[in-house]
Amino acid sequence: MAVLGVLWAAVPAFSHHAVQAQFDFNKPLTLTGVLTRVEWVNPHSYMFLDVKDAAGKVKKWALELVGPGGLRKAGLSRIDRGGFKIGDTITVKGFASKDGSDSGFVKELKLSDGRLVTIWFGDPNAR
Repeated sequence: MAVLGVLWAAVPAFSHHAVQAQFDFNKPLTLTGVLTRVEWVNPHSYMFLDVKDAAGKVKKWALELVGPGGLRKAGLSRIDRGGFKIGDTITVKGFASKDGSDSGFVKELKLSDGRLVTIWFGDPNAR
């Protein structure tokens, strides 16, 4: 019974990393916008961009990132440590959400200083 309990408790942890559950790998996404907010939190961090559409209307995008440890490993740091800066223009590449909302998962960033940073190398659950 204890083994079953441990296995059952592991299911949410395993499923939380299934990026394909929320984002569509067949819908590549490239956006350039102005950084308005960053949430440097576990298990995944978030960034918010104001992106102008073809008509010039600003859309607010919510973008999921890897967690703080993954961002640090990629050489990025928190705003208060000289990293992402509110107001910077950033280009992101990743995958659009399955639900059609203005959200996505980021795999690569091009920062305002020209640095290209890959922060996601694939689903850890892919087999």
